[in-house]
Amino acid sequence: MGIGYGPADEQLEKQIGCVKYTLFCFNIIAWMISTALFALTVWLRAEPGFNDWLRILEAQAFYIGVYVLIAISIIMMAVSFLGCLSALMENTLALFVFIGTQIFGFIATVAGSAILLQYSTINSSLQPLLNVSLRRFVSTSEYSYSNYVLTMIQENIGCCGASGPWDYLDLRQPLPSSCRDTVSGNAFFSGCVDELTWFFEGKTSWIVGLAMLMAMLSVICGVMSFVLVQAVKKEEEQASNYRR
Repeated sequence: MGIGYGPADEQLEKQIGCVKYTLFCFNIIAWMISTALFALTVWLRAEPGFNDWLRILEAQAFYIGVYVLIAISIIMMAVSFLGCLSALMENTLALFVFIGTQIFGFIATVAGSAILLQYSTINSSLQPLLNVSLRRFVSTSEYSYSNYVLTMIQENIGCCGASGPWDYLDLRQPLPSSCRDTVSGNAFFSGCVDELTWFFEGKTSWIVGLAMLMAMLSVICGVMSFVLVQAVKKEEEQASNYRR
């Protein structure tokens, strides 16, 4: 393989070399991105304060997408090495296996990102969970634990109630001082459901961005691997024709 018998064969060999080493470089980049994605998702899952908030608010469904992306980032780190080896060896079977893993990686990455967004954006499945939990805390705000949770959230985020200060009025509870701006003394107009959702969305934006970049690289690597397979097959056919 790789033996040139004329100008056309030499040109094909150069093209194979170009595709092969470009694919190798893309796999190195993919490995770096999947490593960064793994680090960010593990950090998000292990962050103590963030984890405590989700546990208190009973919104740990947020972590479903995180778990999917942790798993796929580990797989794609390993697959990147397979891509490098299969490209350098010009092994068509290994390249076909690599193409299959890239298709799987693309689907799984997009699915994991979609699930994560489904539990971390405005008008997502996260907001009803937060609304139920926060309204329950507001309705029992006379108890020390509920008051502690509401104070922690409202003072740190700068919000009031689930959807606004009228939640306290609707549930016949006094408006606490944590619902007011310490400078102006005015009540926070924004509800904690929207403010928390924006807070969670900010936490996941970089993760989803990296995941989409990794999915795009999966498409590029898959296409380049297919081009390399066709080129290697053509080279093998030409070599066999010369031997006859």
